[in-house]
Amino acid sequence: SVLNLTQAAMKHEGLRFMRDPTRGGVATVCSELHRATGMGVRFTRGSLRGRGPVDSVCEWRGYDPLCVACEGRVVAVVEPSQARHLLETWRSLEEGQGAAIIGHVDSSIQHVLLETEIGGERILEELEDDPLPRIC
Repeated sequence: SVLNLTQAAMKHEGLRFMRDPTRGGVATVCSELHRATGMGVRFTRGSLRGRGPVDSVCEWRGYDPLCVACEGRVVAVVEPSQARHLLETWRSLEEGQGAAIIGHVDSSIQHVLLETEIGGERILEELEDDPLPRIC
């Protein structure tokens, strides 16, 4: 459940947007944010840590792990001055132990971008189809 995480985030004045990335993953949530606001999103290199088994299955099936169901997670956009405070709040909760600042909203870019490990950038697209059957 993400209830404790969302309730904690709602107490932060700097909260601007919050969403559960269950369907379509993090890339789809940020693509929807971009479409709604016209502002781009830049994911910081190495900030999106996958889980070994998830990464392995995605590689085996040819899925992008940033576009698959991501249950038990919350994507939040917070004023930059409040980001560390919300991060500390979430990490103090059992459900938020793996919380991280994964990037930032950037009005000067027109895409959702991922900084790659070798210093390049990759445009992340919104999920166009459901690669996995709906289970809820």
